[in-house]
Amino acid sequence: MLESNLSKKNIKKDQELFLYLINTFQTSAWIALGKLENPMTQKTEINLNQASYYIDLLVMLQSKAMGNMSEYEEQMLINTVSELKMDFIQKKSIANSSKVSGKKQ
Repeated sequence: MLESNLSKKNIKKDQELFLYLINTFQTSAWIALGKLENPMTQKTEINLNQASYYIDLLVMLQSKAMGNMSEYEEQMLINTVSELKMDFIQKKSIANSSKVSGKKQ
């Protein structure tokens, strides 16, 4: 009985840590995408290379953890990666159209 309770506590703690890790990378990606203010610089800036790096980290985590996550963890990671990829595509498109219109002027 004691082992069962300890095992459940470890699983709960592991899930909390895993979700915290996902959230940390997501927040870092949001900062790089200019969706949140950078707490170090107090500025909102877009850095697509950095955003891409955090998205790549989450994709790698998704690949490495496949088959080793709860359904909730898996869905959270899938949703986070999908949302960040859509945000990235949108920001990249805006940046590219700004470059094109800037060249025409």
